[in-house]
Amino acid sequence: MKKCIILANGTPPDKKLISFLARKKYNDIICADGGANSARKLGIIPNYIIGDFDSITETNLNYFSDKSEVIRIKRQNDTDVEKAIKLAIKKGYKDCLLLGAIGNRLDHSICNLSIILKFAEKIRIRIIYEKSMLSVESGEINLTTKPGEVISLFAFDSRTKIFSKGLRYELRNTSLPFGSKEGESNNSKGKSVSLKIKNGKIFLIRLFDIAKNNGFI
Repeated sequence: MKKCIILANGTPPDKKLISFLARKKYNDIICADGGANSARKLGIIPNYIIGDFDSITETNLNYFSDKSEVIRIKRQNDTDVEKAIKLAIKKGYKDCLLLGAIGNRLDHSICNLSIILKFAEKIRIRIIYEKSMLSVESGEINLTTKPGEVISLFAFDSRTKIFSKGLRYELRNTSLPFGSKEGESNNSKGKSVSLKIKNGKIFLIRLFDIAKNNGFI
């Protein structure tokens, strides 16, 4: 399975995270416009830089011009992150980690959450931000967990129902519509949690340091 990192223009990741992900075969990097500024600071040479280039500095654009494939798209119908995701799909990537998606501007952060929902059926995208990892889930999933691990679930539609096995507060045909009922900070009771999601998608948020050691990366 082809894997990639998309580096956006929000809060940049730690270099240790990039090194860890490289060991997990996330070697290819697509920078969404100003994400290239973070790449330069991290000492990373991305495979691609894409966007309308209103955020990348001229100095960094010149620096990467003969090192990366630079794709300028002026079209404003898509955000730079959307352009990067569409490029990833076009290049055949199936698994994408989105870094720098959160932070700096709240509108960009919320927009990026919306975007990964939009593309969830075309490519697996997960957001890593500081201590947390967010994924879009549907259908039936089984998680390897640490007893007491914090697991948060957020849905968007009252028609979406969630069944769980292995959570401290079990869900039985439960809906968690955004703005009405929250599923923050549930806990695993043991070493596994199973979820069945009907009629929609949810956000699943776990602590990255635990999830990465339990086969989630």
